Parts: sequence; structure tokens; C-alpha cells
Amino acid sequence: MTRPQGDGLTDAERFEQGMAVRRAVLSDAHVDRATAATTPLTADWQDFITRVAWGDVWSRPGLDRRSRSIAVLSSLIAHGHQEELAMHLRAALRNGLTVEEIGEVILQSAIYSGVPAANTAFRIASGVFAETEPPPAAR
Repeated sequence: MTRPQGDGLTDAERFEQGMAVRRAVLSDAHVDRATAATTPLTADWQDFITRVAWGDVWSRPGLDRRSRSIAVLSSLIAHGHQEELAMHLRAALRNGLTVEEIGEVILQSAIYSGVPAANTAFRIASGVFAETEPPPAAR
């Protein structure tokens, strides 16, 4: 499909932009694993999330990636999406948040999302941080 979007990008250009942002935020290794696991059932889904989530929303100029990570962490905690939380905790570190700032995001989420949600988020974050070497900006 080559339908231009509001910013004049074709779907193919939006996909390429989305793939670049997805790789920058999540890492080449993560994206390579996700694309290698694509099946005929999930191919349209992978195309959709790359174009729309990464090529459109994550590429917008209104928020920097650091701010977007804070919003994503808060939303994942609030909605109990633990299956995505570890991935986005790693992304938050890549986007410049410190371990301490992530702790503050989780603590803030406890007020609005509940203690059990924050408790689970702290448990997941502890596991991620134990296995992840923080980037220089996050040390």
C-alpha cells in the first residue's frame, strides 16, 4: 500500500521510519527476535505495529522518547500488562531514564493504579535491572 499519511509518508516509508525507531528504542536484538518469530498469522500485526505504533506515534515530535517511556510504563502498570513491562523497562533505560527515575514512576503509579500493580512492577523491574547493565546515562 502506498497511501500517503498526514505527513506525506507512504506506508512503506512509515514502516522504515517505524523500524528505525523500534530498533533504537527496543534494540536490534529484540526486534530481530520479534521479526524472526513472525508467522503468516502475525505478519499483518507486525507490519501494523511497526507502521502505526513506531512509525507514527513514537515518531511524533510532541514528546521526546524519555517522556514517551514514562507514559508507556505508567500505562502498562495501570492496565496490568506485565507481559510488556520488562521490555519497556529496558527501553526506558535505553531512552535515558535512570533506575531511580523508573522507581519514582512505579511509586507514582501506586497512587493511581494501586499497591498490587506497583508491587508487581517493582518485582519485574528488580529482575530486569539485575540482568541488565544500565547504559552510561542511567548509572
